[in-house]
Amino acid sequence: MRHAPLCLKAAVSTLALMMAYSPALAQEAAPNIDAARMNESVRVLASDEFEGRAPASPGEEKTVAWLVEQFRAAGAQGGGPDGAFVQVAHLSRTRQDGPATVAATVSGRRINLERGPDVLVSSDRPTDHITVTDAPVVFVGYGATAPERQWDDFKDVDVRGKVIVVLVNDPDFQAPEGDPVAGKFDGNAMTFYGRWTYKFQEAGRRGAAGVLVVHETEGAGYGWSTLQNSSAAPKFDIVRADPDAERAPFQGWIQRAKAEELFTAAGLDFAALKDSARSAHFKPVVLPGLTMSVDFGQIADKVETKNVIARIPGAERPDETVMYGAHWDGYGVGTPNAQGDKIYNAAVDNATGVAALLELAHAFADGPRPKRSVVFAAWSGEEAGLLGSTYYAANPVWPLETTVANINVDSLLPGTEIDSNVVVIGKGKNQLDDVLARHATEAGRTLIADPAPQAGAFYRSDHFPLALRGVPALFPAAGFTGASAASRDYVQNRYHQPTDEWDATWKMDAAAADVALIYAVGRELADSDQWPEWNAGAEFGPARDASKASRR
Repeated sequence: MRHAPLCLKAAVSTLALMMAYSPALAQEAAPNIDAARMNESVRVLASDEFEGRAPASPGEEKTVAWLVEQFRAAGAQGGGPDGAFVQVAHLSRTRQDGPATVAATVSGRRINLERGPDVLVSSDRPTDHITVTDAPVVFVGYGATAPERQWDDFKDVDVRGKVIVVLVNDPDFQAPEGDPVAGKFDGNAMTFYGRWTYKFQEAGRRGAAGVLVVHETEGAGYGWSTLQNSSAAPKFDIVRADPDAERAPFQGWIQRAKAEELFTAAGLDFAALKDSARSAHFKPVVLPGLTMSVDFGQIADKVETKNVIARIPGAERPDETVMYGAHWDGYGVGTPNAQGDKIYNAAVDNATGVAALLELAHAFADGPRPKRSVVFAAWSGEEAGLLGSTYYAANPVWPLETTVANINVDSLLPGTEIDSNVVVIGKGKNQLDDVLARHATEAGRTLIADPAPQAGAFYRSDHFPLALRGVPALFPAAGFTGASAASRDYVQNRYHQPTDEWDATWKMDAAAADVALIYAVGRELADSDQWPEWNAGAEFGPARDASKASRR
């Protein structure tokens, strides 16, 4: 529903705000983190007027225009190509066109799988029809090839032209203490190898005819309805020079009960095979005599979307960059809920993060000129697969090897009570934790790890594409961690639903405290000569190490 304008209360006193959260910083240069202005930004972005902020929609046009105006008013310069405020990202878009036929055949028996209740299929290939006929089916365990962890689920098995069935999450998810696999993939903290995005990419890289991830709620971190509700939405990918070499003809999910039915029909025990996949000695298993056929139409075209990028140039080392990022997009107009509301306003996720970016831009523009440049990136396409940030990582405006750090803001909760704990997604991966911890201690707060590590949140937000290329990332979060009653209520009742909308009771005082804290981190980095590194064992360290030579 459209909300009435908010009567803004008096702005939070800058000095009082900072004295409450960070005494040391308050004595140096108190930033203007205005909780009421943040709240107003969320109200505007989450209003029905912006139509849920879907990429390549009228809602995008309104969002981008509004953000450019706000960054300019904050005192920032354009941070995109040639000093513009936007970076155009070229995307491939596919949309469902008609029904899908999905069926398995074994011993003359045909097992039909219904798209929606049983299986979800789509394709990132830019073509209008997908047909796979009688392809053999191979179970590849967790589908992980991780040489640094001495793990390879594929061994030497060629899966070209075959449909692979793969388990969600990592091999050590929920492994009991003392099990040989326990801790091999960071325990219940999902790694990139556990993410569906990795499994889809690996299937494409290996030339598979298709890939189906077996859905289990605990391992995925969300129920089947979350997947099904968004399955009809357009799918986006960055434009690739050779998409057939990187993307399988089809990809998707299958309910565990249906996977069990297929395995049983082929004379196999799914539960036993799943258990065997927890060993490094696992080898892929062909489902004897079982083939799969998939046929569906889609509309494929190319679209453009925009990252909005603003910048405060550094006074002494402008070629070195401290980056803040948050995604502006939501799900747009989609499936109506029980109340008939079909606009996915995306207030917490992630109008709050974009409001934080605007406040940070105000703070850096109003404060002393930083020695290093500070960039504020409002990304497009996060909900469609981190596409805006992925495009930037492949086409950086500011060199990644001289990007000091990337601080991600994704989902801040409204409220006035400041939590003494600061949740850090991916805690322990790099030295940015130490910087944040120091400022948090000054504010009387304590860092804690993600209380829901099995959801793999570190691999699901916009810092990740840059982390893959070595840029150290910091991701403090509140909205979808389950760390508090408010967070749990949000995940259960509003996350990715039309009910994620702003209302007039909101206050952003607690969120402003979090923004003040990450301002302190960015300010320290921008005014220092620090080059934070990934900690030993982090999978992103080698990429950062490779870029060091270019800074010398």
